[in-house]
Amino acid sequence: MFCVPLLGCAQDITSANGGEGTRMDMQEAAEREDKILDAVLEEIRPSLSWTHGPTITGACDVSRMRAVMTIVSAERRGNFLGVVERFWRKSDYRIKSVNKDVEFPAIYARTSDGFGVSLSFGGGGQAFFEADSPCVEKSGVAESTTPPNGPAYQGVYPLPRPNIRSPFWSAGAP
Repeated sequence: MFCVPLLGCAQDITSANGGEGTRMDMQEAAEREDKILDAVLEEIRPSLSWTHGPTITGACDVSRMRAVMTIVSAERRGNFLGVVERFWRKSDYRIKSVNKDVEFPAIYARTSDGFGVSLSFGGGGQAFFEADSPCVEKSGVAESTTPPNGPAYQGVYPLPRPNIRSPFWSAGAP
């Protein structure tokens, strides 16, 4: 761990492409988050339509978000959360907590290298995946290069509510 005056302390994270002793910067952390989010979205069958949410940078951390644009009915949310939880456990993520609220369920986990990851439901039943880095070296952060598998909604805020129907995930939804 190292500390930077006024910014706080950072975990010692090794860059995936830099090797032993190399510090991870915010761009590398964002790329790691993209891989975390890509992996869980690829695991979900039938597949979902999603778009990028905002990339947020802090003093020494970065987060990426993916908003699910497929309507996930209240009847299917348990299945959805179960698929994600099983994948994260299989990937050796530590499940930190599960919110079993009927309207706004969520699951929170941590990767072995200290990244937080969550799936939460918000207003209108919209599901959001988010990955958060531990404290890393400050750097610029480019937007994700992973193309969304639905409308991009670039520059649109707030994002629209889920609007894509799935015969499976939307079953039972009005």
